[in-house]
Amino acid sequence: MTAQAPAPAKDGQRKAARGPAVPPWLRRLARANESWTFGVLALLVAFFTAARPSTFLTRYDVTQIATNAAIYLVLGVGMTYVVIVAGIDLSVGSVLVLSAVLSAEYTIHHGGAGAGWGTVAVSTLIALVTGLVWGALQGWLVAKAKVPPLIVTLGGFGAALGVAQIITGGQDPAGAVSGKLQRTIGFGKLFGQIPWLVVIAFATTLVFGLVLAFTRFGRYTYAIGSNPESARRVGIDVDAHLVKVYALVGLLSGLGSVMWLAYFGSTSIAGHSTDNLKVITAVVLGGASLFGGRGSVLGTVIGVFIPAVLSTGLIIMDVQQYWQDVAIGVVLVAAVYVDQLRRRGTDRR
Repeated sequence: MTAQAPAPAKDGQRKAARGPAVPPWLRRLARANESWTFGVLALLVAFFTAARPSTFLTRYDVTQIATNAAIYLVLGVGMTYVVIVAGIDLSVGSVLVLSAVLSAEYTIHHGGAGAGWGTVAVSTLIALVTGLVWGALQGWLVAKAKVPPLIVTLGGFGAALGVAQIITGGQDPAGAVSGKLQRTIGFGKLFGQIPWLVVIAFATTLVFGLVLAFTRFGRYTYAIGSNPESARRVGIDVDAHLVKVYALVGLLSGLGSVMWLAYFGSTSIAGHSTDNLKVITAVVLGGASLFGGRGSVLGTVIGVFIPAVLSTGLIIMDVQQYWQDVAIGVVLVAAVYVDQLRRRGTDRR
């Protein structure tokens, strides 16, 4: 008795297999990438300006928002590359802490708060190299050992923080930052107007945004995120590129640690447990897909400022700190849902 071939699926059955229907207007919104993200940012600014016209979006507020967002923007640039290659890095906050601690330990033993520019230069190099090496090690585990990036960076999150606590005994060391670094990079302003932290974040964003958009390294990043097997077949060394991408996010975590030390004057060991949430939120809000192959540094810039504006606005409206964390978490879930709509809309075309 011969088996009969299954009957072709009807249109209705095919649609059901693809999942529940999504309203056309919502699909169009989801596919708008940076456009809808910028619209959300504009709506938040308009809302808080209307609610507190005399206190929100003053010159002081704009400066503070930009300064507070600067470090997360630097971390977000690195995370953008990682997410585009369909990876994730949960360790950025802990790598920042470890880099800051090692940098601070050198400063403490070479002049402390009164240290000169030579000490500042070496301690900065220590922070950058620490982040670079830690990131490259995690990249090697992902690329060569084939350990899922979620597990590698979750382990890295705990390990980096643990090493920092072992070195310091769990206490933020005194005299960890040179006064020269704080007065110039931490509190200084270019032309007396633009904080140096904002300048550093802008320069970092510009450089790596151009690299992603216009160089072979950027093209390889998108290719690997879209289809790593196809990338291999056209001659791209996928494993080596993944190591470089994770090394990059580590390097930028090291840079973030220098900026943090300059601004806050402390390693703040216990103050970075949610950095990964904030950074991933910004990248996903900016249009990057957690499934890889799509994202932009411009989108991340917009995504970083949404939580920054949200937090500042809620503070001005006297909303408790705990609700700010709730709001950021809700925004992250909403962003991932929109990403799912993008993918579903693409599959339907």
